[in-house]
Amino acid sequence: MNCAAHIVVSGMVQGVGFRYFVQYHAKQLGLTGWVRNLPNGNVEIMAEGNREFVESLIVYVRRGPRSAVVSNTEVTWKEDRGQFEDFDVT
Repeated sequence: MNCAAHIVVSGMVQGVGFRYFVQYHAKQLGLTGWVRNLPNGNVEIMAEGNREFVESLIVYVRRGPRSAVVSNTEVTWKEDRGQFEDFDVT
């Protein structure tokens, strides 16, 4: 079953390769969507695809790359609209 997730990650997540880490894992999982930095220092993610794979991405996001420190991850589940063709860093 396909779904979408809006994810906001806080902590030391900017300037540590976090967006490219997310993009790599999302593409490996066959997900579509985007990841971007927010002005407040958080990282925002929109991911669509198979729910099991989206859940796997969330596990990676909660861990982050070695140089990141993730303090909180907020996930809001949404309906998959199939609106993305790839997974982009914006």
